[in-house]
Amino acid sequence: MSFVLVVRMKTTEGNAQRAAEVARELAEASRSEPGCRAYVPCVDTEDPGSLLFFEEYDDKAAFEAHGATEHFQRLAVGELFPLMESRERTFYETL
Repeated sequence: MSFVLVVRMKTTEGNAQRAAEVARELAEASRSEPGCRAYVPCVDTEDPGSLLFFEEYDDKAAFEAHGATEHFQRLAVGELFPLMESRERTFYETL
């Protein structure tokens, strides 16, 4: 089994392009983390202000370690989250 997180985000008006740039940079850094199996940011084809992240980790500990990384704190907490109008997280385990 692996630990999966799906995140849906909606940017505030005028911030879609910057959010996409930060998401790409965050994904690149996150994919190199030990325990990260997949980190896939997606944009809604009809609404560029709507983002979806698919993240898969070896286990919950690897996910928690991701949240403590310098790049997550700098890029997600410091840059991406302030651009968001809403953020919804759902957790799963693979079968």
